[in-house]
Amino acid sequence: MKKAAADLVADAKSKVENLDPDAVERELDDGGALLVDIRDAPELDADGKIPGALHVPRGMLEFRADTTSPYHQPPLDPSKRVILHCASGGRSALAAQTLQEMGYEDVAHLDGGIKAWKDAGKPTE
Repeated sequence: MKKAAADLVADAKSKVENLDPDAVERELDDGGALLVDIRDAPELDADGKIPGALHVPRGMLEFRADTTSPYHQPPLDPSKRVILHCASGGRSALAAQTLQEMGYEDVAHLDGGIKAWKDAGKPTE
């Protein structure tokens, strides 16, 4: 059976932790989570970014998250809390599911993405 992108996103959201902006902000304030922005560079230029977020383009996430890859980014640690976000929450839900499949133990995503973050009046830079 063929699945549409919306079906894949809905399936991913049912398998990952979905956080609202207030929950993400609390975790960032506590200092226990790494926030990863998976949007493309032009999106960051156009819409700004959440302070402190690590930028890892979605197309490179698996390579940067894989500790055995030459492209690994050390802040990405399978044993640490990782929260992903994109523009509206679709790509980050899919990415969170992927990281879980890669062995990341404590992954979530910002449901609604940076759009929800901005709509909630949270800071950007």
